[in-house]
Amino acid sequence: MISKSCVEPFDIKTLTFENALVIEATITNEFKWQEINLSRTFRLDEEVPLFETNADVKITDDSHNIYNFHETIPGKYVSVAAFSAQPNIDYQLLITTSDGKSYSSQPTKLTNITKIDNVYALKEVDDLGVENISIFVDSFDPTGKSKYYRYEYEETYKIVAPKWNASDLIVIPSGSSYRIESVPKTKEERTCYRTAYSNAILQIQTNGLSHDNVSKFPIRVLTRENTEISYRYSIVVKQYVQSLDAYTYYKTLNKLSGSESVFSQNQPGFFNGNVFSVDDPNEKVVGFFELSSVATSQRMFFNFQDFFPNEPLPPYFSKCENLEPPNGTTDGSPTELMLFILSGIGKYYMPNPNYPDPLDLNAGPYLFVTRECGDCTALGSNLKPDFWIE
Repeated sequence: MISKSCVEPFDIKTLTFENALVIEATITNEFKWQEINLSRTFRLDEEVPLFETNADVKITDDSHNIYNFHETIPGKYVSVAAFSAQPNIDYQLLITTSDGKSYSSQPTKLTNITKIDNVYALKEVDDLGVENISIFVDSFDPTGKSKYYRYEYEETYKIVAPKWNASDLIVIPSGSSYRIESVPKTKEERTCYRTAYSNAILQIQTNGLSHDNVSKFPIRVLTRENTEISYRYSIVVKQYVQSLDAYTYYKTLNKLSGSESVFSQNQPGFFNGNVFSVDDPNEKVVGFFELSSVATSQRMFFNFQDFFPNEPLPPYFSKCENLEPPNGTTDGSPTELMLFILSGIGKYYMPNPNYPDPLDLNAGPYLFVTRECGDCTALGSNLKPDFWIE
């Protein structure tokens, strides 16, 4: 007997849903405009969160100082004046939403201040024989009071367009027809810089160690094939000293959100932070109001050749295959080449060395590439960062 089966597409729907306020609030000892983000929980089948707008947001301390926040973009609230959290002072977050609901955090103090001792890169080979560049951090608190750490990083790297040309092609009307001319570029398109930020929760605790010592904690792993390290790479690391409650909250959040499948046994669920509804003790509130001391590392740089001398560069972001738009027409209308230039779809690379090609009548007189292969501004900024050192 032959049995048949089929698989039908399954549309993920949220079976149960509770509309709850989501709070992201980390106030630090850095003198700056502090930020708080407010949104609402959203269903699994929805792509973006709903931002909580028009809320009244402020922080008070036990000396009756008030730090007001204003909304700069939907859901993002920035302090009206720059300030820094101070040691041995209780701070409390107070929120009133546009529908009149009130929320408050538990009083929270700033954590101990501990500096980063070292951020460094090492070449390693993993268990599969893959060569990596690993970024590590060392830190030590001689007082033994820090114990709980969270890390963020900001990385910036140089991008060099592999098929850049110093000229562009333009279409110029000429009587009843058109002509194509080569003109010098008017902006930098060969070398750019791109900055990216960590999006993972990186934590370590030293509570079970004899010394409050963070040693060789991995921050970032870049394989030999990572395009980001092709030329010059830079990273700066921030170290947040957390309270036990904040550390536990972030660790739980990382565990619940780290599942590779929504059908795994480890389903995301609700867990309490330190913010609550003033009006309804049964209302669920997501998020944590954290007071954390921050230490920032010295920015470090390295080149690909520092670790892989005389070796070929990693592959580029795309394959950068040549395109040959034809320039022929039978009715006097704009050719495919002209439309290609006018649309800006691709970037001029070089004259086609095989033109005319009797075996390919559709080949044009010029070679083009996709924009990111000839114009680095498709991937980054052509403005060199102020901190950049060659």
